[in-house]
Amino acid sequence: MKSIQIQGSIREEVGKKSTHELRKKGHVPCVLYREGKSIHFEAPEKNFFNLVYSPDVYLVSLDLDGTEYKAVMQDIQFHPVRDDIQHIDFYQVIEKHPFWMRIPVRFEGVPAGVTEGGKEIIKSRKLIIKALPKDMPDEIKLDVTGLNIGDSIRVADLSYENLEIIDDPNQVLILVKSPRGGAAFALPEEEAAEGEEGAEAAEEGAEAAEEGGGEEAEE
Repeated sequence: MKSIQIQGSIREEVGKKSTHELRKKGHVPCVLYREGKSIHFEAPEKNFFNLVYSPDVYLVSLDLDGTEYKAVMQDIQFHPVRDDIQHIDFYQVIEKHPFWMRIPVRFEGVPAGVTEGGKEIIKSRKLIIKALPKDMPDEIKLDVTGLNIGDSIRVADLSYENLEIIDDPNQVLILVKSPRGGAAFALPEEEAAEGEEGAEAAEEGAEAAEEGGGEEAEE
């Protein structure tokens, strides 16, 4: 994984008043969750910009008063109006312990169904992955060139060595939809045949009604 370094200071006081004062001077209150006692710390908001405002995920090297901790960002809160960073939670990474992260998904290629006039619809661009630090990827790459109209890729279709996907197996990541705005997935032949027969019956019924109406009018 890519890494990034952030420097901060351990907080001596914790509470609403202290937190308010930190934010007034442009600092962000944070918590590093770890085995044993968690650590409350602070850092200038600008120190987090390259971590927060990036499409990439990082293994964070936290330098807190000279002591280094390996961690990942797992939760962040923004101000509802100003959109500045209000709080960040980090989780300490230990070499022999698996952890989870939201990893970006990169779709490679153009689906065959799109070249035939279909529409590509991306439903999710991230997956929650659980793995050891040495196995955690920067991104998940999916080759979509083989997708035809009506095809999709679900979480259940994916399998990787040394990685566990936490998301719902039925979650759709990408699908190719019919250009006519019909069903996203192709119907089995039997169901399609039944649909055609139903349509024909409806047409015949409409024609009979028109003929009957004409006869009554003539009388």
